[in-house]
Amino acid sequence: MRPDVCDLQAFYASRQGQLVRRLVARQIRTLWPDLSGTRVLGLGFATPFLAPLLDGVERASVIMPAGQGVVRWPVDGPNCTALASEDELPLLDRSVDRVLMVHALESAEQGRRLLREVWRVLTDGGQALIVVPNRRGLWCLSESTPFGHGQPFSVSQLKGVLRSNLFVPRESASALFVPPLRSRVILRTAFAWERVGLRWAKHFAGLVLMLAEKQIYAAPFEPAVAKKRVRAYVPVPRALAAAERVQASPKEPCAAPGEPAETTPAR
Repeated sequence: MRPDVCDLQAFYASRQGQLVRRLVARQIRTLWPDLSGTRVLGLGFATPFLAPLLDGVERASVIMPAGQGVVRWPVDGPNCTALASEDELPLLDRSVDRVLMVHALESAEQGRRLLREVWRVLTDGGQALIVVPNRRGLWCLSESTPFGHGQPFSVSQLKGVLRSNLFVPRESASALFVPPLRSRVILRTAFAWERVGLRWAKHFAGLVLMLAEKQIYAAPFEPAVAKKRVRAYVPVPRALAAAERVQASPKEPCAAPGEPAETTPAR
């Protein structure tokens, strides 16, 4: 089940959502340290994490799925968001350099077609950064957060999905080691939880972030060789063969009534 856009807005406006934004944005910046001169696309609900990445980018836009809903972004400038079906992105082939997917793949009804569309709109060698709930973490079990909806992934499962859709998995990162609780004590100690988790418990993070590079595979070159035709003999039923022989034999002229039949003179 995909979270509604109003629920997503309310979560990221809360103290817990603001903390999630800061912790995840740090890991995104680690994987993408510089996006100057690139064309960036956000898929799903990536707007809370796009603002720190916009320094020097050529163009930034956001597409939100029809089952989720859409909101205006940015609030203080021209709108850069659009509502579209997740398997038919309204973009030209090879039109973006980077794609940030948040609340997208785990809630997609047709994840394979979504990844194929991402592959289509990426430039050759472009990168997609996928953020999904970790199957081994606690956040995928909490329905009070947007990460408790949809299908969680382990690192190996996410790599397999990417490889089967013409992507090459690259670097990965982890985030959200703090329990998914709204206690003030937990929220205040979140950065301590993050430091300990990144050092000792990476497999139990709440989120998995993985870079996937679009790969172009060249087909092997095979020279065309003219094939020799070989005659094939097909068995014919006896009745059909007999009828063909009768039709092929010359017919003798018939004599009119009262007239002697013509005979071939003997030599």
